[in-house]
Amino acid sequence: MSNKVLIVGGVAAGMSCAARLRRLDEKAEIIVIERGEYISFANCGLPYYVGGVIKNRGSLLLQSPQAMKARFNIEVRTLSEAVEIFPSLKEIEIRDLTSGRIYREDYDYLLLSPGAAPVDFNMAGSGRDNVFRLRNIPDTDQIRSYILEHQPQKSVVIGGGFIGIEMAEMLYTAGLKVTLVEASNQILNMLDPEMAAFVQKYLRQLGVDLKLGRKVLELEGEPFIKNIKLDDGQELPTELVVIGLGVKPETWLADKCGLKIGDRGGILVDEYLRTSDPYIFAAGDAIEVRDVNTSQNRHFPMAGPANRQGWLAASSIAGEPRPYRGIQGTSIIKVMDLNAAATGINEKQLKANVQSYLCCHLHPASHASYYPGANLLHMKLIFAPEDGRILGAQIVGSEGVDKRIDVIATAIYAGLNVHQLQELELAYAPPFSSAKDPVNMAAYVAGNILDGKVSIIYWPDVEEKLKSGAMLIDVRTPAETSSGMVPGAINIPVDELRQRLDEIPRGKELMVYCRVGQRSYIASRILRENGYDVRNISGGYLLYEAWSSEKKSN
Repeated sequence: MSNKVLIVGGVAAGMSCAARLRRLDEKAEIIVIERGEYISFANCGLPYYVGGVIKNRGSLLLQSPQAMKARFNIEVRTLSEAVEIFPSLKEIEIRDLTSGRIYREDYDYLLLSPGAAPVDFNMAGSGRDNVFRLRNIPDTDQIRSYILEHQPQKSVVIGGGFIGIEMAEMLYTAGLKVTLVEASNQILNMLDPEMAAFVQKYLRQLGVDLKLGRKVLELEGEPFIKNIKLDDGQELPTELVVIGLGVKPETWLADKCGLKIGDRGGILVDEYLRTSDPYIFAAGDAIEVRDVNTSQNRHFPMAGPANRQGWLAASSIAGEPRPYRGIQGTSIIKVMDLNAAATGINEKQLKANVQSYLCCHLHPASHASYYPGANLLHMKLIFAPEDGRILGAQIVGSEGVDKRIDVIATAIYAGLNVHQLQELELAYAPPFSSAKDPVNMAAYVAGNILDGKVSIIYWPDVEEKLKSGAMLIDVRTPAETSSGMVPGAINIPVDELRQRLDEIPRGKELMVYCRVGQRSYIASRILRENGYDVRNISGGYLLYEAWSSEKKSN
């Protein structure tokens, strides 16, 4: 006898589970309960429809209830809300949002995939007609309609995570002046501060006004918000407000029936996506799962893991259980013509976990520099000091970011170390890469640190070293230094270094930098071979420029 399976939530995880389950079991009765009007819509594409990048609203709708019935024989009930679960009876109570009728449906297995809800922002005025949140298709319709009808010129986005940054980009693309307010001192929390600095600098250059380390104190205006007061006394005139503070797991239904909720606020599941009730599974943005980098639970609301979880839950329900390994934390975002990506664990998390690590920064070209169109990639590789195992990576650039982060994500999954990463044979032709791909280059830089060929220091530590008497040497050409030098540095070009060793006092701690770190590595080798105590500054002047300019801006 085949099972009757109810699925609450008809977007990524829910529809992935439903389709997979049907492929595994032709006889199962599958019913999807969806509170909204639409199923299987491209949630990640919503901001791009608001900004007009995606022209056709219909292209966001990946499936319809009619199509699911025709192809998969799955019954989808939209505008239907699950309001209570009765685990002992194996029943759920459902409200038909069109008629108001409340009825019950029994199940053999239940999957909860209600997703995540926007983080609360209940400040007075947050319900005004020009204050928006973005979760579903109706939300995008409202924002788009408001822009077309009212033609606003000024906007404020509250929150600097994925939703906030994507909405800032789309409002900018739609021709609005954008101010973004973020309570922490950086945007895009998956990046470390010095890597986020490249994105912040770029946004400021475009004219996006970033207010970092600021909180909204008051929303003023009726029936529309016209002014926003910040905690530092600044006032921001606005005609449109988007609240993008991130999301939290929607767990009230699970909590109400007594399922276990984790410390991160998500539904607790085991490695087979089973909740504390053996007949109830959960997947997607409503759950918390094991972070493979830290072995701690984490809420990671991303479409890729949600689809995978739905697929695996279906396998378990169909009697073909496969364990879910957990999340690694791979993500990417487009910011105008810039892309930012991360995988694995970042430095902030490592410090919080009191875990030892090493890291390096480099700025290789996206493809062979002699082939037209090459752009710099700003890369950070994090690795274990004891064995060189790769822990994480972050990349910012305009081209080739996605394929490099995916290679490193795969390397982390496989447990590779930096020496093995050096050996990867990656596709090369001048339009696509260099003979040493940026991934290989990052591994070579990390390998030199690991093997003791170079001692490294990071920009936040340089100032303190200078105060204690260390010497800072800029090994770029005089022409390069004319556009700026680090305060306290002296200029000795790397090609003159051997001839000018007498200008460098013995017994003094030295720090060297160039534009990206390659020439300063050569300089540090020359100095070390001549008996000097020297450290190469990771990331060079390019990293200093981004990091220091952001310190001043904030």
